[in-house]
Amino acid sequence: MFGKDKKENPEIKQAVAGHAEGGDAATQESLRPAQKLPVVVHAQYLKDLSFENPNAPRTLRPAKESKPTMEINFSMDAQNTDSMGPEIENAYEVTLGVRAIAKKDGMVAFIVEIEYGLIVSLEGVPEDKVHPMLLIEMPRYIFPFVRQMIANVTQQGGYIPLMLAPVDFRAFYMQRFGAGDGGAAENAA
Repeated sequence: MFGKDKKENPEIKQAVAGHAEGGDAATQESLRPAQKLPVVVHAQYLKDLSFENPNAPRTLRPAKESKPTMEINFSMDAQNTDSMGPEIENAYEVTLGVRAIAKKDGMVAFIVEIEYGLIVSLEGVPEDKVHPMLLIEMPRYIFPFVRQMIANVTQQGGYIPLMLAPVDFRAFYMQRFGAGDGGAAENAA
């Protein structure tokens, strides 16, 4: 099959020649250089992780009086940064923080705190869309990583994994900043 006696197939030869000369429209579309995306993720990282299990092993037993209670708080922040060097313009550090306190029978069962960071650069994003992009879309992007780390650390602490429900970062944004952004939050979601 691959020896010297191989015969050339004229249909394959024609298709290869057509591809080399430019080919059809679909081929041309696939050969175009990719457009530059407006958001580039340069790094994502765990900034801080804390797990406290202050009343173990008592809190590891099944609850006597009532169901465990959970208090969960989120924080989001975005700041300009030059940490990636002068060659990367419009770089921002976006952080997502979560603090969860579980109580069981009136005692603190565990406290988990995490701060997760992301370095992104934005190019070609309209000025009125930058703030909601950083505080809605970027937390939405890193939330699954934060969720997984919280689930893992609570399980390693002796509890069932704390699986955070999906979060509406747009609603958090609107609650914190209101609709005074000219509708940018509407368009970012």
